[in-house]
Amino acid sequence: MFLALREFKHAKLRYFLVGLIMVLIAFLVLFVSGLAKGLSSDNASAIQKMNADYFVIQKEADNRLNRSLLSEDKLRDIEKFAASQSTAPLGIQMTTFTKKGSSKQIDATFFAANVNGVLAPDVVEGRMINNHTTNEVVADHSLKEDGLKLGGHIKDQFSGKTFKIVGFTKGESFSHAPVIHMNFKEWAAVHNLPADKQMLFNVAALKTSKDKAQLIEKKVPGVAVIDKSQDLKGIPGYQEEQGSLMMMIAFLFVIAAFVLAVFFYVMTIQKINQFGVLKAIGAKTGYLARHIISQVLLITVISLVISIALTYGVAFVLPNSMPFDLTPPLVLGCSGMFLVVSVIGSLLSLYRVAKIDAIEAIGRAA
Repeated sequence: MFLALREFKHAKLRYFLVGLIMVLIAFLVLFVSGLAKGLSSDNASAIQKMNADYFVIQKEADNRLNRSLLSEDKLRDIEKFAASQSTAPLGIQMTTFTKKGSSKQIDATFFAANVNGVLAPDVVEGRMINNHTTNEVVADHSLKEDGLKLGGHIKDQFSGKTFKIVGFTKGESFSHAPVIHMNFKEWAAVHNLPADKQMLFNVAALKTSKDKAQLIEKKVPGVAVIDKSQDLKGIPGYQEEQGSLMMMIAFLFVIAAFVLAVFFYVMTIQKINQFGVLKAIGAKTGYLARHIISQVLLITVISLVISIALTYGVAFVLPNSMPFDLTPPLVLGCSGMFLVVSVIGSLLSLYRVAKIDAIEAIGRAA
């Protein structure tokens, strides 16, 4: 560390420039990572937060929940192999509604479920509906940005029904649309189902073991059982969106490794004579290696601290509608990856230092 600090003091501009590059790369990685997590939540948070292990869908639905249709008879077949208390039917429908007194159209997703079951959302404001209430729903708090409030009324454009918002949830969205929860009584009314006709659901959520899930898929005809990760991949655009952002992040890490590798390798080549003299007077290769690693880690840590502060500063001024979510675990994960990448980038320099011959280097200096 002594040599590292002395060298920083001697070549301030050189290390400032490489540090600046690292700050910019780290900032980009953190920002894109926060954007990726924010988009992931905006696209599928209602599914991610569900208290379910598996989802039973129609076999031909290609893992798409909103394409699947399950009848009440099919639900009873499923419950023969999984307890009814661990099986929760769910109805999903993309919709458009208008706020009372306004003609502005707003996209949303209806989720119909047993509001006393495992799929009931957490209400953060107002109250929860029950299975017998009529014309009442619970909406995601993001709809407040569109002027909705407790006691406000919305009109579904497809069914023509008007609903009163009696509660708000937080972080409930599906396919980049806020989720509006309702009971099955209103679900039947939205679809104009007569009392003597079977209700149709999109999916049955399971809170059960893997063995029982596999048994259901084997014994119940016409259904497929998928886990939560498969379900998320079936949401339109989810996999492509996340894949593109993850590829960008991976390339930024590779760029960071190359920047550090090239910079410190060039520095090492320029200092071969000095390293040779140090070896000649007794400095061990391990001591010189620790010097290089300490330089790399110090630059990386300082760059990370600055970039984290910069990213949170930018996030603070972003509008609430921006899907950005930079959590402490995500920051720690990215920081850890940067430290690993920085050490990997210094390996070429360490190899060059280990191969320096003291006599040859002193002779070249002379």
